[in-house]
Amino acid sequence: MSKQLIIYTDGACSGNPGPGGWGVLMQFGDVEKTLHGGEPDTTNNRMELMAAIKALEAVKPTYKGTITLWTDSTYVLKGITEWIHGWKKRGWKNAAKKAVKNADLWRELDALNATRNVDWKWVKGHAGVDGNERADELARMGIPTRDEDEDECED
Repeated sequence: MSKQLIIYTDGACSGNPGPGGWGVLMQFGDVEKTLHGGEPDTTNNRMELMAAIKALEAVKPTYKGTITLWTDSTYVLKGITEWIHGWKKRGWKNAAKKAVKNADLWRELDALNATRNVDWKWVKGHAGVDGNERADELARMGIPTRDEDEDECED
């Protein structure tokens, strides 16, 4: 059986907007790689997008296998698999003819997605799925400054 590249991504923030972090867990057979980072003033949706972007950036464009990317963000999943086609046709406007939020990141993710074979999957967050829980932990680690008394924001 050949090895599969499996990726879990997650974003988190303390306040929305506020300090935020993103996390990535990559698994290829027995090999694991983790990534995390953050921004001092952002939103949860931007961090969810950044996690997917950073994950795909970490995969060499020459990798020809399927990448199974798990996200607990329906915003990311539906955005990249459904909504983006209409946004591009309408010049990055949504159905209400307003500018698409986070279009800068959507463009980046779209470009990476076009050069990789990604099988986008949704996983229920905070449901005990090990890869998702670890990506969540990495995302929280990526938050630049965090008041431990504040609640993490979620979709």
